[in-house]
Amino acid sequence: MLKSKTLLIIGFVWPEPKSSAAGSRMMQLIDLFQTNDYAITFATTSQNLEFSEDLSILGITSKTIELNSSSFDYFIKELNPNIVIFDRFMVEEQFGWRITEHCPNAIKILNTEDLHSMRQARQLAVKENREFIEDDLFSDVAKREIASILRCDLSLMVSEFEIELLQKQFNVSKELLYYLPIFAKKIPDIPIYEVRKDFVFIGNFLHEPNWDCVKYLSETIWPLLHNRLPDAKMLIYGAYSSQKVLALHKPKQQFYIMGRAEAAIEVVKNAKVVLAPIRFGAGIKGKLLEAMQCGTPSVTSSIGAEAMAGNLDWNGFVKDNPKFFVEAAVQLYEDKELWQQCQKNGFDIVEKRFKKTLFEKEFITKINSLLDNLTQHRNKNFIGSILQHHLLSSTKYMSKWIEEKNRK
Repeated sequence: MLKSKTLLIIGFVWPEPKSSAAGSRMMQLIDLFQTNDYAITFATTSQNLEFSEDLSILGITSKTIELNSSSFDYFIKELNPNIVIFDRFMVEEQFGWRITEHCPNAIKILNTEDLHSMRQARQLAVKENREFIEDDLFSDVAKREIASILRCDLSLMVSEFEIELLQKQFNVSKELLYYLPIFAKKIPDIPIYEVRKDFVFIGNFLHEPNWDCVKYLSETIWPLLHNRLPDAKMLIYGAYSSQKVLALHKPKQQFYIMGRAEAAIEVVKNAKVVLAPIRFGAGIKGKLLEAMQCGTPSVTSSIGAEAMAGNLDWNGFVKDNPKFFVEAAVQLYEDKELWQQCQKNGFDIVEKRFKKTLFEKEFITKINSLLDNLTQHRNKNFIGSILQHHLLSSTKYMSKWIEEKNRK
């Protein structure tokens, strides 16, 4: 084992744990490594926005980096990390070759968040108003994403379904994929059924599936549900609400666009039911995991529930047909005994599938094993080394050309 324990995280954006599940995931990864005595530097090309986490409070070094700039080379050589985490495959495309060139012994880990190619393929099918088919998966984005997975030493996956897909459809070795879901625990002191009211949806509107879901709620689900439960409200919360989102605010129909929730847990735990008719997406849906933590039953789609409950019963209903979706929502809202059973189902899922202690020790053991056996591990991934060789050559000289062009 190496004595030095230095981790560099190259973020797609600054983490916003109060705005998105991706932000929570990033903070959990930071906590995992910090608890195990890693000195952490977080670098990103993005702007530090209003709701970004203040990493300095945690003793983490932050750095703004540039695309297509040799300044990163000087930075990385001086830092010389043992481990580099790329937050999503686009980041690995930009900076992976530089890590390989200047820190060849650093473990390269890809934090996938979800399979972007699958999410985009499903989105295309929804946009074209047709069923999703297997052929949709074989896109240019998939080629880029899977190439990135192959170039890395390990890819962190939040969905067992996506691991199986990568192995069966794209022949990715299981040695390169590691299941590490978002962690969760039950929220204490939650309100009882009798004092809860209304339906809620919560999600960051920079994430396209959330916008589509709210639009679908507004146009298809809520008119039917409002007719059945005219006194109930539909409360839509989410950061970065655009004008098209705000235009859906219709108080006369009890459909409210509430803006960003200062405390998402408070919003969810006081609601009676979470509605999330997600039509496309991938990975774990943070809003549904949060509902389970808060003891709030949910009605969602098969894509929404994908890879979350395992063999356990859902904390509500999984329905894709609008009519059945509405019927399930009414049942949950009005039937106390059913509601309480679904609440218990959610607590069981959190306890048996998302508790941090189920994963932490084994994950750190895996990281230590990679540190000790990196050469042997890479020798088993020859395709990855080929892709790395070609990408390093092509991307390197393109990047240097852009850098030189920008100087003129």
